[in-house]
Amino acid sequence: MAGVKIVSGDITQFDGDAIVNAANESLLGGGGVDGAIHFAAGPELLKECMTLGGCKTGQAKITMGYNLKARHVIHTVGPVYYEHSPQEARALLESCYKKSLALAVENSCKTVAFPLISAGVYGYPKGAALEVAVETIKAEVADIDATIVLFDREALRIAGEMFPDLCQ
Repeated sequence: MAGVKIVSGDITQFDGDAIVNAANESLLGGGGVDGAIHFAAGPELLKECMTLGGCKTGQAKITMGYNLKARHVIHTVGPVYYEHSPQEARALLESCYKKSLALAVENSCKTVAFPLISAGVYGYPKGAALEVAVETIKAEVADIDATIVLFDREALRIAGEMFPDLCQ
């Protein structure tokens, strides 16, 4: 039985099978973690993403990792919190994690790193986003080691209060 842990760090440095990108619908790069992943992976990632036709909110698509340590990048589009009711936003965010994990399983990924999807410029409250992430990953994961990689100090503080047993 694999599980979930929470660490502080830079997701672009994750050495495993896949990292999840909190992408926008175009999949063509952006700010925050999306920009950092595209920058670290190199121009080949953008070229592959241009062939995918974008991605809808709550869905996920997979590419190669290129210059990253991870073999794959799973791109998922989280909800912009204020554009949805809290219930709709939660359902879409849960879908991001479920679809990402399904792609990981389909592509034989055993180690996957997640950012805190939608909790940056998309405005999802960090505590609520952590709750969705941990609950959904725990419910879905059978044989994957999932790591939630937090770059944001406030998110790390909240995680330490909410999930001290998962923080490393």
